[in-house]
Amino acid sequence: MTGAPEENVASRGGSPSEIVEHFFRHETGRLHGALTRLLGPGDLALVEDVAQGALVQALRVWSIGGVPTNPSAWITRVAINLARDAVRHRRKAQGKEDGIVTHIEQLQPSATIPGESAPEIREDTLRLMFVCCHPALAQDAQVILALKVLGGFSTGEIARAYFSSEAAIEKQLTRTKERIREAGIGFELPEGADLAERLDGVLAALYLVFNEGYTASAGERLLREELCLEAVRLTSILVAHRAGDVPRAHALLALMLLTAARFPARVDGQGDLLRLDDQDRSKWDSALIARGLHHLTRAARGTELSEYHLQAGIAACHATAADRASTDWARILQLYDDLLRLNPSPVIALNRAVAVASRHGPRAGLDAVAAIPRRERLEAHHLYHAVQGELYWRLGDAPASAACFRRALELAQVGPEQAHLARLLDRTGAA
Repeated sequence: MTGAPEENVASRGGSPSEIVEHFFRHETGRLHGALTRLLGPGDLALVEDVAQGALVQALRVWSIGGVPTNPSAWITRVAINLARDAVRHRRKAQGKEDGIVTHIEQLQPSATIPGESAPEIREDTLRLMFVCCHPALAQDAQVILALKVLGGFSTGEIARAYFSSEAAIEKQLTRTKERIREAGIGFELPEGADLAERLDGVLAALYLVFNEGYTASAGERLLREELCLEAVRLTSILVAHRAGDVPRAHALLALMLLTAARFPARVDGQGDLLRLDDQDRSKWDSALIARGLHHLTRAARGTELSEYHLQAGIAACHATAADRASTDWARILQLYDDLLRLNPSPVIALNRAVAVASRHGPRAGLDAVAAIPRRERLEAHHLYHAVQGELYWRLGDAPASAACFRRALELAQVGPEQAHLARLLDRTGAA
């Protein structure tokens, strides 16, 4: 899920361009983190320029002379040399240059992270993760910056993910980097209670990245798997370190893995949406399910119970059921009740209503929808109307079902969901 090491790509005979692309996707966070340690968070623009320059140089040199034995070390060394040149050019070389030379070996991928026994985070990717998710930054800015400097996503890819223009995303990234510089955000990470608070911000940002990939807000693609995989990769890095080895982080990773396991069956060959009941469960990724259950077990340590725990528990109920009939809807309903107590959100209440209908029938489900507090906030959400449309259909009320599906279709923004709703509307005979 997190991708093979770049050396494996080389050993499989990948072209220089493929290896550079693989490195950029899977090692950007580490490379940016190493450079940020030397140049400082206030110089993220230079960090990105240096990393990009190293990758361009790799593509040019490797195309002529072949791929080196350790591409990661090669690019890291080139990037550090470029950083040193840039610092010298800006007349900051005297103090910085010696530091860059000193750190060359420790920045190799195989090097031991110095001070790993200390309580604070030492690994560069994790440091950069906490910089991107600093509370001084707005939450949407945190996610976009994390995608750019940790995930190696281009401005164009981020713009497409958020259905924005490249110019708007570039402007926001520039403002965010300026905010980091103005706020004097350092590369040292907090400890103790401060670390716990900052960790929640990191987890929230990773959750948002995954959610944006899993359920796109608009466009022609329902599933942006690359966003989900990047969230999984970064969360895996986080929980592997003692600073992120806490129950709620394992719960979030479990939720991501158990959800991602269903990706192969979520859409058909034409990209059309398949509901859970219609999915071929034999296509679900059993290895990801096993990993997800492992992390859910790790999440059960202690007495902490977060929203991630409850959502992962719901995902586990679905992932371990052989079919709809054997799904433990009573357990799912109890988990939704607990989740609502933690977060009384109308969206969670809507999902709970689906569980109520699966457990007690469509009329009970409609009653649960009607009882949602502040449900007027759901009126502009297509799923609110789609859920009611399905429940009315199951009750045999085709006119009411058609009216709901028609409204849901008016509100839906994603191509596959629009096509799915159109089919459901057609089913009622009222298209």
